[in-house]
Amino acid sequence: MTTLWIFLALFILVSILLIWLPHFRQSALLKTQTKTVRNQTNLTLFNQRIQVLEQELKDNLLDQKEFDSLKQELEIGLLQDIKQGEDEALLPHTQTKGLFWPSLMTLLVIGISGYLYSSIGAYQTLEWANSLQSHKKGPLSLVERIEMMQVQAKIQPDNSQLWFSLGHAYMAINQYKNAINAFDKAIALAGVHAELLGPKATAMYYDAQQQLTPEVQALIKQSLTLDPTDPSTLLLVGMDAFLNGQYQASIDAWQLILDTNQDNIDREAITNAINNAKIQLDDSPTPITSDNAADTSLTININVDDTLRSHVKADDTLFIFARTLTPPKTPLVATKISANSLPKQVILSNDDKIGERALTKGETLEIIAVLSKHNQLQPQVGDLKGQILNAQVGESVELTLNTLVK
Repeated sequence: MTTLWIFLALFILVSILLIWLPHFRQSALLKTQTKTVRNQTNLTLFNQRIQVLEQELKDNLLDQKEFDSLKQELEIGLLQDIKQGEDEALLPHTQTKGLFWPSLMTLLVIGISGYLYSSIGAYQTLEWANSLQSHKKGPLSLVERIEMMQVQAKIQPDNSQLWFSLGHAYMAINQYKNAINAFDKAIALAGVHAELLGPKATAMYYDAQQQLTPEVQALIKQSLTLDPTDPSTLLLVGMDAFLNGQYQASIDAWQLILDTNQDNIDREAITNAINNAKIQLDDSPTPITSDNAADTSLTININVDDTLRSHVKADDTLFIFARTLTPPKTPLVATKISANSLPKQVILSNDDKIGERALTKGETLEIIAVLSKHNQLQPQVGDLKGQILNAQVGESVELTLNTLVK
């Protein structure tokens, strides 16, 4: 606040100096020129009269005594003229410019400064924050920060990032309906993106008492279609799976977040959640194996094309997932293994699902495998890739890594 005031004061001071200094300098210069012209005129007249007297003395029209007396009168007159003020006859030609334009320009500078401070400088927000801090010392509470963001949102209603932050703040104080409205405004301004759909789905999930309603499921599906590795959406999927005792599904979802190597996630918290799920998984009773379990799984024999074997390193990671064929193509099951185990037979079952949607016998899916050198699901330059466009659940298929990503 103080810095802004100082900046505006300096701006106004410099502008006023640039406006008024030339005006005053011109006035002083004109006065000096007027005085110089007047003195030069008086001196010229004095010399001319002296020359006339000298000529009359020379022609014996005056004697020496008269000449001296007249010359003395001329000298006294010259001194009196020099001591007098400005010559009134010269004033019309030496008047300085009026005060209208400098005054108008000064008012414009002050008006523009006020406009910048009130609109671009967010005067209302600064004034509110300053009054708040004057009554309270120390950092603002979450509720106070939300109040500040609400004021700012009224001033900048087109700020999508502000609405996104306000939505998360509402969620932190369990105001889920307000959070949903804030995320809706962010989506309306910024467009439909997975990083916006995930938080909105989470707010709706909590507003529905931690139930995966059809609306929440639709948002999750839409988000994962746009970005299968969106952290906020996968956090929600893993959390719901954990709460429903599907610990392996929660582990798979949270592990996908870690595999993306994104910087904006709390890796320590996610790792702790995975370890907790593993403990719960070890303590849970062993499920009874159904004779029909093989009918709802995909058996994949994975190999590497002979021409690409030199690109396989022992520390590479192989990601395998199956997704639906019809748009939006939704990933259903996923897992990963180490490249040093290739060739390898991998079985994808409902234990590996990453959402509520389960595999059903006989349905046709697309299987994709990515051998990553960067431990990331998204293929990058140098990675190997293979896919099967039509694989039926309950069958065994052969998948060869035969494409080098360039």
